[in-house]
Amino acid sequence: MGRYLKTKGLDPENQLSTDDFAGHLAHNANLSIKAILALASYGRLAEMTGRKDEGAQYLATARVFAKRWETLAAEGDRYKLAFDQPGSWSQKCNLVWDRLLGLHIFSPDVARREIAFYKTKQNQYGLPLDNRKDYTKLDWVFWTATLTEASADFQAFSGPADRFVNESASRVPLTDWYDTVTGKQQGLHARPVVGGIFIKMLANTAIWDKYPHRAPVTTGSIAPTR
Repeated sequence: MGRYLKTKGLDPENQLSTDDFAGHLAHNANLSIKAILALASYGRLAEMTGRKDEGAQYLATARVFAKRWETLAAEGDRYKLAFDQPGSWSQKCNLVWDRLLGLHIFSPDVARREIAFYKTKQNQYGLPLDNRKDYTKLDWVFWTATLTEASADFQAFSGPADRFVNESASRVPLTDWYDTVTGKQQGLHARPVVGGIFIKMLANTAIWDKYPHRAPVTTGSIAPTR
């Protein structure tokens, strides 16, 4: 898999991503982030298991790719949905794992620029997934919100999502796919992915320090979060 991502990960071919309801998309910038961070994560795991040289190689590749990504995706005040689609934009929710895993592969300015732009694109019930439609994914809104650096900014994205939950006419077990203008369910409900709304807890080191040590039985030391 690592070899595949080194070859194909930076600039993905035409394929489905996790938002498969949107159809196939080539040169997907958010999917590229996912591949780059996968390479970095493998590098970190290699280091942790004593394979220092291999780990360094994968981390170096990820950093090179991240720099190239900034050039490929750049679009004025934000980054594109796909590298070959000028005028486009999308939530770069996968970027959250760079922060949560302490990888620091992408420049912090990438997230800052995206967050500033997203604030201009919000609808009554939240931030659309990208420029193609008004729908969004509830869990990914919270992933994106976790990229913020101030509580007020987090609330700026989580607040409209909370409004959707309270005001939506679609009274089903919590849907994760809905229209940000009408507040209506687009499909999908009662899926485990809604657990993604708790992702902000992963960014809270105090919670990490508090709860893992309550486990009654451990087989070894608890891995650090940074």
